[in-house]
Parts: sequence; structure tokens; C-alpha cells
Amino acid sequence: MLSEALDTGAVWSAARGLARNDSAYKEHLAQCDLPRRNDLDGRGSLSEEALASFTRFFLETCIDQVNFMESLMQPDRLRTRILLWAEEEIRVNKLPPKAGAVLEAILYRGELPRGDVAGLLGLTPRHARRIVSELLGRGVLSSKGPRDPLLLAFPAALASRRMPGLFPEHTDE
Repeated sequence: MLSEALDTGAVWSAARGLARNDSAYKEHLAQCDLPRRNDLDGRGSLSEEALASFTRFFLETCIDQVNFMESLMQPDRLRTRILLWAEEEIRVNKLPPKAGAVLEAILYRGELPRGDVAGLLGLTPRHARRIVSELLGRGVLSSKGPRDPLLLAFPAALASRRMPGLFPEHTDE
């Protein structure tokens, strides 16, 4: 039920935090099944106080896991990692110049209408389409259709560059 309600896309899960505190989790669940302690412990037949305690425990566990995931993903450094990759690819002629500006615009805006690319880059529409085509071909941009806005994509091949804490580079040792 929690998996469906939280709908994290499997990137984040409260299950890790609950597993790390397995005995406390089970104890809180068991307490929730206890009968009401007195007239001040809710109106139903079960303990509202125990339910409040479980809720507090669960939310603290979730906050702990969000903090853990943030430390792995380092979202404050994502822009730098993406733009550094683009600069490196431009330097070795794997991406056209100004491709990084498209990526940066999408990072700030969330999406970029295709018609805005030429003006953003100060290029002709034809040159802008070429850059967009390269970025789409490399899998770093996506779009639902040929006229739909451009979105940032996270290809598996770049996972260790985009989120090194979550996907460390594989080394053959």
C-alpha cells in the first residue's frame, strides 16, 4: 500500500529505513493493534496514542531516507556534472558547440519548446535543429513527439556521471 501511495518510481523507498530499524518498526506496528488505554486515548477501540507514535516514527524514518538519498544524488551538483559532460563532449567534437546552453536552459526551466532553441542560441532554426537532434540522439534529451517540448533525460550510460553516489563507475579489478 505504501509503495503505491508514495509512487517514487523505485528511486526512493521507505523500506530501506524501516529495514534498518526492523525491531522498532515491528514494535510500533504491534503497539498500534493494542486496545485503547483509557478515555483519553482516542475514540475507537484501538490506541490512538500508539498510532500517533507509529506515524511519528514512520515520518522520521522517511525524512532520514530522503536525507540519505540527497547525500547520494547531490542534486546541488547535478548542473555542474551535466555541463561538464557537455563541455567535454564539445571539446572532442562529439557534440556541437552551444549544446550545453540547451541543457542548461532545460535544467532551469524544466522543459524547452523546440521553437525557443534558435533564439536561445542565436542561431538559425536549421542549426538549432541540428543541435537538438544530436542531443536527442545521444539520449540526453527526450520529447514525447516531434512538436512537443524538450525534456532532460537520464540515459543509463551516463548514470555514473549524473549521479555518482547512486551509480558508482564500474571498474574491472
